[in-house]
Amino acid sequence: MPIRVLPDQLIHQIAAGEVIERPASVLKELIENSLDAGAKRVDIEIEEGGAKLCRVRDDGSGIERDELALALSRHATSKIANIDDLEKVGTLGFRGEALPSIASVSRTKISSRTANHSVGYSVSSDNGILSELEPAPHSIGTTVEVRDLFFNVPARKKFLRAERTETQHIARMVERLALSKFETAFSLSASRRSLGDFPAARSQLEREKRVAQIVGDEFMANAMYVEHESSGCKLTGWLCQPTYARAQPDLQHFYLNGRMLRDRLISSAIKLGYRDVMFHGRHPAFVLFMEIDPRQVDVNAHPAKLEVRFRDGRHIHNFLFKTVERVLRETYAGAASAAPPPTDADHLMPASESTSMWPMRGPNQSSLGLRVSEPPMPAYFRQPSAAYPSPPAFERTSAVPATTGDMQMPAVESQPPETPPLGFALAQLHGIYILSQAPDGLILVDMHAAHERTTYERMKAAMANGGVASQPLLVPLSVSVAASEADVLEEHAPSLNRLGLDVERSGPASVQIRAVPAFLAQKDLDELLRRISADLSADGSTRGIEEAINEVLGTIACHGAVRAHRILSVPEMNALLREMERTVRSDQCNHGRPTWTYVSMGDLDRMFLRGR
Repeated sequence: MPIRVLPDQLIHQIAAGEVIERPASVLKELIENSLDAGAKRVDIEIEEGGAKLCRVRDDGSGIERDELALALSRHATSKIANIDDLEKVGTLGFRGEALPSIASVSRTKISSRTANHSVGYSVSSDNGILSELEPAPHSIGTTVEVRDLFFNVPARKKFLRAERTETQHIARMVERLALSKFETAFSLSASRRSLGDFPAARSQLEREKRVAQIVGDEFMANAMYVEHESSGCKLTGWLCQPTYARAQPDLQHFYLNGRMLRDRLISSAIKLGYRDVMFHGRHPAFVLFMEIDPRQVDVNAHPAKLEVRFRDGRHIHNFLFKTVERVLRETYAGAASAAPPPTDADHLMPASESTSMWPMRGPNQSSLGLRVSEPPMPAYFRQPSAAYPSPPAFERTSAVPATTGDMQMPAVESQPPETPPLGFALAQLHGIYILSQAPDGLILVDMHAAHERTTYERMKAAMANGGVASQPLLVPLSVSVAASEADVLEEHAPSLNRLGLDVERSGPASVQIRAVPAFLAQKDLDELLRRISADLSADGSTRGIEEAINEVLGTIACHGAVRAHRILSVPEMNALLREMERTVRSDQCNHGRPTWTYVSMGDLDRMFLRGR
C-alpha cells in the first residue's frame, strides 16, 4: 500500500480518539475551556447521557468575532505562543486540539460575545465542514453545543454505555471539576432535570459545604484541614482520619495548579504518609490542592492531561509524604496543648468547630475467655502524670453514702477544675475498655490498642535517638540481582550503611550483605534487598529498611501491650490516658483501629429521653 497524506478530517478523528472517549470527555474539555476563560458560572445541559446533546454555557471573556472559526481549527490556541510558554503552562488547556477533535465527530456550534461587541456571533461545524459566521444574541461569554456525538464514527458510538451509565460518568466528572474551582458556580441538568447545583464558594465554610455536597457529610466529619507551604510547594485541602479508610481509592481527589490528576507518584506519597495508622489493603480519603511553579512540571505528558511529569519527582514525593505524616502525627487528644509551634509555614487545623465522633467498636470476641500470663506493668505506666495527678475522688469513695430512693450510691467528690483531654478514669469494662469521665461526656478507651500505640512510638523514638544498631553476619550473604539493581545498590551503599545495612557489590549482577540492622537478623534478606532497590530506583531514597524495622517494632509493641482481662488500677488507667495525650498518632493503634471514642452528655440524654 503506498504512503499517502491523510485527509484533514481523518486526522481530526484520529486525534479525537486520543482525547474524546465518551460524552464526559467532551464536557471535561469544554468546561476546562470555560474555566480558562475566567468563567464565574458554568451551566451544563445534556440529553440522552450526552450522546444527543452536550451544552456548556459560561460567562467568561468570550471569543472574538474574527477568531470563532479559528477556534475550530487544529492547533489553534490563545494559551501558548512559543516553547517558553509550553514549559510554564498555567492553563488547563493549551494544545488547541479539543474543539476541532470534538467537531470532527459531532455537529458542533459555538456562540460567543466579548465585552467589545454589543452582539454575539456563532459558527457551526457539521462533519468538519464550517458554516458562515452569523450574528447571534448572546450575553458576554460562550456557549458550545455538541450534538449527535460519534454520528459519523459508528464503531466509536457502539462503545457508549447505557444513558444512565454515561450520565453518572458526567455527574462524577462535573463534581470533580467543581472541587477544582470553588469560586465558580456550576449547574448540571439532564433533559431539564437538575442533577447538581454548586453555588460559588468563597468563604471557608462555603468551601466545606461544597466538599460535603460532593463527597459526603461523613467525609467532612472525619476530615482534617491542612495548609502547608515549604520549598516552593504549597498543599491545602482535607485529609480524612485513618479510621475513615476505604476499601477502594474512590474518595481521592488531587489537583495540581487547578488540574485534576491521577498520578502514581502522588498516590504513593500520600499513602506512605498513612503507613503507621492504616490497615493493609485500605485506602485513605482526601481532597487536596497542590501549587508549584509551572516550570517544575510537564503537563504535556498524557492525551487527556490526567498525568504529568515532575522535574524533581523525589522532592514532590518527600514534600507530600512528610506533610501528610506531620498532619497525622497530631491525631492525639493532647495535640492542641502539647504540639510544638508550627514551623516552615505549617498551618494544621481541624476541618470545623464540631467534634467528630469516632466509630463505636464492639468487644474483641476472639479474646474473650483467654487468660494470658503477662509481664509486670512498666514503671512509667504505674504512676500518674505530674501534670494531671489522679484526683482522690476517683481512687476512693466517701465514707458517707449518698441516698437516692432505696438505692445507695457512693458519694463522689466534684471534678477538679482542670481536666485533661481524655478525662479521669472511672473503671474498667470487662477488662477491655477504660471508662473515663470528661467534663461534658464519657470517653471509652481500648486499653490494648492504646498501650500498643504508646509503646510503639516510644520504641521508634528510642531507635531514632540511638541510631540503627548493625549486626555483622558470620558469613556474608551473596544475593543475585539484576545488573541495574546492583548499580543502584552500589551507588547508595553509604546511605544504606548509615541505616545498619552493609552491602557491597561482588559482581556484575550480585551483591554481598555483610551486616544488617540488629532488629532484622531473622528477616528475609533477599526480599528486603529487592524492596530497597525498588525504592531507590523509584525516587532515589529507601524506606524498605525503615518499614521492615517498623514492622518488627509493631510486632513487639503488640505483644508487649496489656491484654484483654488484665485488671488495671485507677492510677494505672490514668497513667495510660496521660501517656496517650503525649503520644503522636495515639488516636489509632498500629493497625489503624481507633483507640478511643467519645459519647457526649447530649447523646446520653437522648438515649434516656431526658428533657422530654
